[in-house]
Amino acid sequence: MGLEFLWSIVAVVAGTYVFLFGFLRKINEWYYVSRLGKKQNPLPPGDMGWPFIGNMWSFLTAFKSQYPDSFIGNLIKRHGRTSIYKTYLFGSPSVIVCSPELCKKVLTDDEHFVFGYPSSAIQLGGKKSLYGISNSEHKRLRRLTTDPINGHVALALYIGHIEDIVIPSLEDLASKNHSIKFFNEMKQIGIKVIAQIFLGSTQEDLVLSSMVKYYTELFPGVLSMPINLPGFTFHRALKARKKLVKTIQSELDERRAKTMVSDRKKGMIDLLMEVEDENGEKLEDEHIIDLLLLILFAGHETTAHTAMWAIIYLHRHPEMLKKAKEEQEAIIKRRPSSQKGLTLPEIKQMEYLPKVIVEALRRNNFAFSIFRKAEADVNINGYTIPKGWKVLVWYRAVHMDPNIYSNPKEFLPSRWENHRLKAGAFIPFGAGSRTCPGAALGKLEISIFLHYFLLNYKLEELNPRGPINYLPLPRPADDCLARIIKLP
Repeated sequence: MGLEFLWSIVAVVAGTYVFLFGFLRKINEWYYVSRLGKKQNPLPPGDMGWPFIGNMWSFLTAFKSQYPDSFIGNLIKRHGRTSIYKTYLFGSPSVIVCSPELCKKVLTDDEHFVFGYPSSAIQLGGKKSLYGISNSEHKRLRRLTTDPINGHVALALYIGHIEDIVIPSLEDLASKNHSIKFFNEMKQIGIKVIAQIFLGSTQEDLVLSSMVKYYTELFPGVLSMPINLPGFTFHRALKARKKLVKTIQSELDERRAKTMVSDRKKGMIDLLMEVEDENGEKLEDEHIIDLLLLILFAGHETTAHTAMWAIIYLHRHPEMLKKAKEEQEAIIKRRPSSQKGLTLPEIKQMEYLPKVIVEALRRNNFAFSIFRKAEADVNINGYTIPKGWKVLVWYRAVHMDPNIYSNPKEFLPSRWENHRLKAGAFIPFGAGSRTCPGAALGKLEISIFLHYFLLNYKLEELNPRGPINYLPLPRPADDCLARIIKLP
């Protein structure tokens, strides 16, 4: 009798769970989908998950495992290979697109899709950042800032600033008599490099260190819950932003008061202060400050992450390491003895190292998705994306698609030799008019770092086959605990 009673309880609990599971998910589906009414085309296949949390549990389960691509894989198993799925993620009803064609469509259609990054990122980036302005203002700002960020003269100028940070930083890492967390050290180097590029050569070390300190406090709030109350990450980040803005504003005022700055001392801040539009109008200080924050957001983590993985993969593949090192040695042999440091023509002559960099960008995506938002109902591939819904351009799925890249989990720089890709198949920096403005600068930083590392140092990982954490971006779980050894 007791056993039968126990089984009855189990049956009731199981039945209740199944009922609630289906009922609650139906409620969420009705709230976000059914109440939209009839559309010209159906919504993409998929489901909205649980109330409030949607499918975040499935997302976190996949990305906290060693198989992050299982999230998209499960969508394909359940709903077919449509490359477009509805879901609820990061607090919003969303549509995921994950084919080259659809990714390109969303990223290049400025009329129907705008930036859809979380509120915390928008607020910390500023009202005048490229993420928070209208399409017309965005085009004007991109036109004015292209040369100061990615122009030939600017990039040539920034090489010296990057070397000023990279060379002594590597010396310092190699001088330590203990293991280090290589990824954390790389992030610090990345922040210093961006700050140095922005300021140029300066005697004011206090300004540089203040920028690094405040930005380090600001960055954790970029993807945090936007709760502006003491004790919350976002509140601390807002306070750090105010201090950072004050520091940069003081630097702008001081430089504006000076009548002349030598070319060697110039940084991005000087170049941005000089640009004028067709009416002779200069950039507002708020534009300059928010642009710096955007470059810091997008730049320091990206360069640190990509350079770290390039070093790791090269040291795990000795034949690739040898080839990459020989190319850098050949550059040194060709240059006149009087030349000190890299030049832009030397970097542009590199052939193998750029393949290493793009393969590192593909293999270990520094983000899984680019965020957009639909400005109106959009019909795409026979499906409707409702107005106001987020669109997640899931380029990780594209970069890891075996139909596009054979053996996608393998690190193979050689795949980029005469490799022709369809549009949208390689989009680590986005696509269209809103491509990351610092893409060329980021690649320059990585190239310079790898040049000096390959010539003078080697990496000894303590846990070379350890697990990987995929959130907020792929990195060794131990942050690449290693020793940096200076070569004889």
